[in-house]
Amino acid sequence: MKRFFDTELEALRTHLLQMGDRAIEQTRLSLRSLMEADLALADKVIATDDDIDKLEIQIDEEAIRYMTLRGPVASELRVVIVGMKASHDLERVGDEATNIARRARKLAIEPKLELYADIPRMANIALEMLRDALDCFVHEDEQKALAVIRRDSEVDNINRLVYRRLTSYMIEKPDTIARALELMFISKSIERIADHATNIAEEMIYLAKGKDVRHTDVAKLSATRVETNPPM
Repeated sequence: MKRFFDTELEALRTHLLQMGDRAIEQTRLSLRSLMEADLALADKVIATDDDIDKLEIQIDEEAIRYMTLRGPVASELRVVIVGMKASHDLERVGDEATNIARRARKLAIEPKLELYADIPRMANIALEMLRDALDCFVHEDEQKALAVIRRDSEVDNINRLVYRRLTSYMIEKPDTIARALELMFISKSIERIADHATNIAEEMIYLAKGKDVRHTDVAKLSATRVETNPPM
């Protein structure tokens, strides 16, 4: 039978998923403002950054109240701790979306470069990773979490490709240096979003299995090798 305050844990889960949805949407809008040179859309992303910050504060307050008042058992404590850590990563995703929007504003009034194609491709992978990592918070799906972590190298590889192409472009056409540098920073923001998705996926493995896989060679792990800690 559920304890009467299990609804509080469900509220924390719900607010984390709402925060994730908002972070993903902000990132999508910031990329759209870049590709469409839409100043109004970039301004909208920048103006609503505080919404994600407020959700992080709310989740932290709910988590601290739960730990203080409810005396959670080990499995519940993991949900609370993972929720707090994941909300911090999502807040950073929101910050990166805002950074992209600010740079999109600068690029909107400049002639468009030819090298935008890799940016949305990289962003799509990063956002898929983030969506899958959050889905693991609902279903505690270790296999999906591992798949998210393995995909991080895809984004890293595209980011390096973007840097190489833009560097060559700047050498060939020095008048594009300022615009190319803005695209490099945008590419780096997307790469960081993928890193935050990876962090969340690692925390989801901890939630599902009680096993901390940070700073390990997770790409080589299989589900059978992620062992569960002894019951607490």
